[in-house]
Amino acid sequence: MKTVGEVGERALIALFTQAAGAGGGATDVVIGSGDDAAVFVPAGPVVVSTDTAVSGRHFRFDWSSPRQIGARAVVQSAADIGAMGGQLTGVVVSIGCPPSTPVDRVLEINAGIVAQTHRFGARVFGGDLVSSSDVVLTVTSLGVLADTEAIALSGARPGDVLAVSGPLGGPAGGLAALAAVEHGADPALLTRHASLVEAYRLPQPDIGQGRVAAVAGAHAMTDVSDGLVEEMITLAAASEVRIEVAAAAVPQAPGLAELGAALGVDSVRWAVAGGEEHELLAAFAPGAVPAGWTVVGGVVDGPVDAFLDGEPVGDIRGWQSFTAT
Repeated sequence: MKTVGEVGERALIALFTQAAGAGGGATDVVIGSGDDAAVFVPAGPVVVSTDTAVSGRHFRFDWSSPRQIGARAVVQSAADIGAMGGQLTGVVVSIGCPPSTPVDRVLEINAGIVAQTHRFGARVFGGDLVSSSDVVLTVTSLGVLADTEAIALSGARPGDVLAVSGPLGGPAGGLAALAAVEHGADPALLTRHASLVEAYRLPQPDIGQGRVAAVAGAHAMTDVSDGLVEEMITLAAASEVRIEVAAAAVPQAPGLAELGAALGVDSVRWAVAGGEEHELLAAFAPGAVPAGWTVVGGVVDGPVDAFLDGEPVGDIRGWQSFTAT
């Protein structure tokens, strides 16, 4: 099997360009992948976000396929466009990998990137391929605001209700199942809870709900990437309000409670602190919550803080970028 070092950057970029050229619903691209830079004509204000995923820190090749890893990196970045109320137009991708990396692995990562971008109705504009000590994926997402204002973190106000766009805890449960099997649990656990394992490997949030929320008049919004409690803390600080959420109101991914019982874990912990599902958390005026969203709490007068079941979130925390894995 040939390696990236043997094939070379230019040959691989040519294959990436070929893969990116077909599909995708974006119609505002003037020059796409393959040139020095992409050119597109936005239909409104441009929204930009970037995220990086590092092998061994954010993903493992023995737990996820290269295609899933590439697609997941797109979801991670594109969800931020939805969280602003925007519509994804395209992505720019940088892939870093050791020269010894098999070419097929890199091509599969790129296939996942392209396929997920097209599922979102967008295009891969291009990117970069570099040598690095680990496999590193950086996805920069670009979107537009069509006919709504950007939904910032800072707009929540007392009297608002807080709602989430979908069930939480699935990726955290799937990760826990994979880790349990690695440490000796029955491998059948992964089969019994396959939907949760797949939620970890490739979350599939409806990022279009960001625009739905914007049209409904959401006052503030963010995606649940680092865990609900982390997003509560961030939103409360940005809006300078007190946020209260009831853990029992948080919708859990199907099968999460059963997995928790099997592993001796309270599944509520995964739902409120797990993250990586990239569902949306938003503040709305009462009565303005879109269909399909679940009210989990509210915004009240009081000192700036985030409360879960009447108590400060305290030691219940989500993802921390600079702590040990």
